[in-house]
Amino acid sequence: MSSNASSLPVILALDTCTENCSAALKTANGQWHERVDAPREHSQRLLPMVQGLLQQAQLSMADVGLIAYGRGPGSFTGIRICTSMTQGLALAREIPVIGISTLAAMAQQAISEHGAEQVLCAIDARMGEIYWAAYQAVNGMAVEVAPEQVSAPEALAVPFENAKPIYCCGTGFETYADLLHINPQLTLLDAVKYPDANAMLALAERGFNAGEATSVDELKPVYLRDTVAWKKLPGRE
Repeated sequence: MSSNASSLPVILALDTCTENCSAALKTANGQWHERVDAPREHSQRLLPMVQGLLQQAQLSMADVGLIAYGRGPGSFTGIRICTSMTQGLALAREIPVIGISTLAAMAQQAISEHGAEQVLCAIDARMGEIYWAAYQAVNGMAVEVAPEQVSAPEALAVPFENAKPIYCCGTGFETYADLLHINPQLTLLDAVKYPDANAMLALAERGFNAGEATSVDELKPVYLRDTVAWKKLPGRE
């Protein structure tokens, strides 16, 4: 916990941008989280998860001071569910929000839980493409070194120039397993396949301290394929 932890609000983190649905809560007294692999049940699962976490912490939504939401990239429907849930929870009490990259969340989990120093994250974007980005651990935090982008798998580039291991996370490396052979330093980290709201908490703290929280009116999902996303969203859950 950072030295200015006492000044941090209670943080609620939500993510439904991939097959996983997760929620996490952090207060000055502890941290709670839940995660379930239920790709077609996000809208039914997320709110009960949030209520369960608040119960465990003996809090209510009135105590939450910041909502961190998975802003994408990922499933268009999943991103829409996450942003809609965030809007619903934040609007009633005018709670500030902060968007967290799904790719950065995976990198942060690899760094925090598995000691990774260099991380490539890739999510299967369907249509023969991947969403990907690269991150370096700096003081235990994921720092972007190659920006998030959508591309053909063969366009993925390794931006690291040293001989340290590079950990690969996400469904992009499962769907396109040949990517693991483009560089001898690449190692698949099976334990980090999807973003997790629990890893988003540290990124939310960093963003809050950097003044990146906004009102819910400024909530910004990131599709990386905006035109396709908006064509597919109407009429879908």
